[in-house]
Amino acid sequence: MYVLRLHCTDQPGIVAAVATSLRDCDCNIEESSQFHDALSGQFFMRVVFSPIKDDSEKSFETHFKKIANEFGINWEIHDLSAPVKTLLLVSKADHCLNDLLYRWRTKHLNIEITGIVSNHDTHRALVEQRGLTFHHLPVNPDNKAQKEQALADLIEEQNAELIILARYMQILSGDLCEQYAGRIINIHHSFLPGFKGAKPYTQAYERGVKIIGATAHFATGDLDEGPIIEQETVRITHSDTPDKLQLIGQDTESKVLARAIGLYAQRRIFLHGPRTIIL
Repeated sequence: MYVLRLHCTDQPGIVAAVATSLRDCDCNIEESSQFHDALSGQFFMRVVFSPIKDDSEKSFETHFKKIANEFGINWEIHDLSAPVKTLLLVSKADHCLNDLLYRWRTKHLNIEITGIVSNHDTHRALVEQRGLTFHHLPVNPDNKAQKEQALADLIEEQNAELIILARYMQILSGDLCEQYAGRIINIHHSFLPGFKGAKPYTQAYERGVKIIGATAHFATGDLDEGPIIEQETVRITHSDTPDKLQLIGQDTESKVLARAIGLYAQRRIFLHGPRTIIL
């Protein structure tokens, strides 16, 4: 199956034109969803379709170019059976890494892990036991630009589409985030912008916080403030110690990050300025 993603200025006839074009090119619609943003006047649409004939998808792609020009549509087609080439970046914490390795191995996520990058050597054995390539790129203030260029080179060499900051405790430059805009997903606890720095769960405990959670978002030059993809909160009580809060938080981070990656792999995320549309 394939997925057609499109967005443009809203106007009458778009949905009919898409459906008619697919029918005329011997393609069957399996799933369709759309959204009109009243504030911006933009229209977003995601259509999953299956070709009835061997050449139906190519025929539709050729035919739809005329429709796209007529309506001023920005569009793309993806093969949903093709796993998304994904590069994982980690530091010392391994909860997100372990969770993603399991979901990748059991095919719960339609991704192809091209390698693991870390600024520490901590997880080399774990990664190599899974038959994956481990890239150790130790970062310090003197070599940060050099190591970031090495990271960019790895992304290009491996043709990685998606870059996951699976608790990668390094700040990426604004230039790198811009270069791969909409392709870098980060995960962090949802206390931010409060409780910054070390021991956020201890800070939360000391302040009597009653809800903790996690946020997955696209990385931008604004630290931890990129377009939000997925979030979850968990109620806690005064009896939960900082250590227990951290365990709950790590479990929540793992789940939220996996859901965000799943949404990306299913081609459901549309960037719309500082926010996302999920269809």
